[in-house]
Amino acid sequence: MDLALLDAPLTEEKLRAKEVAHPPRILMLYGSLRERSYSRLTTEEAARLLTAMGTEVKIFNPSGLPLPDDAPETHPKVEELRELVLWSEGMVWCSPERHGAMTGIMKAQIDWIPLTSGAVRPTQGKTLAVMQVSGGSQSFNAVNQMRILGRWMRMITIPNQSSVAKAWAEFDEDGRMKPSPYYDRIVDVMEELMKFTLLTRGRSDYLTDRYSERKESAAQLSERVNQRSI
Repeated sequence: MDLALLDAPLTEEKLRAKEVAHPPRILMLYGSLRERSYSRLTTEEAARLLTAMGTEVKIFNPSGLPLPDDAPETHPKVEELRELVLWSEGMVWCSPERHGAMTGIMKAQIDWIPLTSGAVRPTQGKTLAVMQVSGGSQSFNAVNQMRILGRWMRMITIPNQSSVAKAWAEFDEDGRMKPSPYYDRIVDVMEELMKFTLLTRGRSDYLTDRYSERKESAAQLSERVNQRSI
């Protein structure tokens, strides 16, 4: 261990948040392109809740997003998605469960988000809430998969989650969700996402700062400044 690179001692002062003036920024992704998409309707219900809580919300429409690696990164929908990710401080992912898993539409959106973009990790330190809808009985396959992806993308995934069973029966003709324990759970999840976002924004860079990366950066710097010939 290089003691010079160790973050010690850890103190509350180091965890003090930087002041952030704007409202929390939440990006929402959903995983279906059907005309009556229950993952979209669920996302819209969650967006109304977040807006009522004082959040600035943007919902990405995946229609027209190409398959990963089937178009250049300059594709307009890819650029739109990546710009929204950089803009956001937290995210909500909501996917239908299809064949026991999240949909390809949901996975394609996540796959277009790079782990690194230059020296920036677009998702690192951002909060994440996961939700799913099912046509049949309640399941948790999609949310469990998205949790794994959230961890891989170095996001702070909140403990609570939502899984709406028989989603076709939970919305009225106008696309609004009926009162139910499923709706109450979505309220719980959005409240928790807001709390974690407010707790971590302004200090997420410090929370996700890693010894191994500081060590690697120091080694690269040493190699560059100690070249025998220039």
